[in-house]
Amino acid sequence: MDMKFTELLQQMLETELGGVKIYRTAIECAINPDLRNEWTHYLEQTQRHVEVVQEIMAKVGIGPELTPGSAIVKHIGQSLIIAMNKAKGGDPAAAELVACECVVFAETKDHLNWQLLSKCAEVAPGDIAEVLAKAVDEVEDQEDEHLYHSKGWCRELWIQALGMEAVLPPPEEQQNVKSAAAAAKAEQGRKKVPASA
Repeated sequence: MDMKFTELLQQMLETELGGVKIYRTAIECAINPDLRNEWTHYLEQTQRHVEVVQEIMAKVGIGPELTPGSAIVKHIGQSLIIAMNKAKGGDPAAAELVACECVVFAETKDHLNWQLLSKCAEVAPGDIAEVLAKAVDEVEDQEDEHLYHSKGWCRELWIQALGMEAVLPPPEEQQNVKSAAAAAKAEQGRKKVPASA
């Protein structure tokens, strides 16, 4: 396989392994029970995503070696955990917001990884294309949800922190958004959604 494809898979593995740790730490910071439940669900899915990436790597004959790029991904994940742990010592609402931002940072990279893997599936030879397409079919919608729902939570928690009326859970959650277009529509229509009590 191409070296860049190998690099992508190595980075995907580190992103997912880091994601497990990021969600565990973020859950400790969550004070909103709906957000804590959502992140607990995402943690379970991310644990499965680790397995999916490991299965892909085994099927295409790539080991879990740390590359310069995946080492950077690992470092970024560790930095996000450090940031959340620092925030836990202060105001709980501020720590929850920091955790939400960290989740959005991590999920942005994760989402990109799966988009790229989907593109690889379109051009890979036979059996490999099938392995990649099957993995993408299992995971990509979940990654869309992780990113767009977390961005909605982050926006609404900031609105709340700024003393304005927030919509919690956010419209992205209420509308089960799984695309950029649907996320934009949910955000534009957020004022039409009554705030929860």
